[in-house]
Amino acid sequence: MSSDVPIRPASTVMLIRDRITADFEVFMLQRTLSASFAKGMYVFPGGRVDVGDSASDLEALCDGLGDEQASDLLQVPVGGLAFWVAAIRECFEEAGVLLARHASSQEILRFDDPDVVARFAKARQQIYDGTLTLTQLCLRENLHLVTDSIHYVSHWITPIGESRRFDTRFFVARAPQAQEPLHDDGETIASLWISPGEALLRRERGELAMIPPTIKNLEFLAARQSTTDVLTAASQIGVPTTILPRLRTDGDGKVIGIILPDQPGYED
Repeated sequence: MSSDVPIRPASTVMLIRDRITADFEVFMLQRTLSASFAKGMYVFPGGRVDVGDSASDLEALCDGLGDEQASDLLQVPVGGLAFWVAAIRECFEEAGVLLARHASSQEILRFDDPDVVARFAKARQQIYDGTLTLTQLCLRENLHLVTDSIHYVSHWITPIGESRRFDTRFFVARAPQAQEPLHDDGETIASLWISPGEALLRRERGELAMIPPTIKNLEFLAARQSTTDVLTAASQIGVPTTILPRLRTDGDGKVIGIILPDQPGYED
């Protein structure tokens, strides 16, 4: 198996919200069937860390978290804050939710005014196209990114042997009350709010296709009763153990699945 495939840094964020009836829900997207990676799979908003996510002027727009602290949590020399920024940017591009607050009032950004909705819908497309940067949007709208309330919960690296490999950090955040996420009909073709337990059941029934990192992070959520429980548990994780699955092959060398570090046969 080739080990010279470049590993690309990536970020994913689990948006969660409480339900009136019981427990809580997480927002999931279905990737397009033509995607080069995880096609058709149900995932959380996320994607690659871009060069612009580490722009030096972004740190001043990130509340409660600087690059030094972020890098310590991710155990990288520098540039850790870019993973939080990428999670926010990708969430905005893919789901239309911007995890930000007004710098003057400290109030979380709301999309309950038609003019605001239209303005940020245009900004969403411009950021996706690359004609507007997240820094420019924050300065124009006088916003700060809510990096202080986005928690790092797990770290996965794509197995050696895959044609595309990612070094992905998973985060969790409470969804803003007055922003309703929706897939972009481009990279993602469907979306839903669902309880973590129900998502796992539907995956077992073959209704929702998922990759192992998504499943394991859903299991982390499903073990909690509310968004507060999740965020409390997430804030206590510290530095997650890096998970590097290995490909499972048959006698002919054909890939038939993956093995996780805690499963029999991983060291063989």
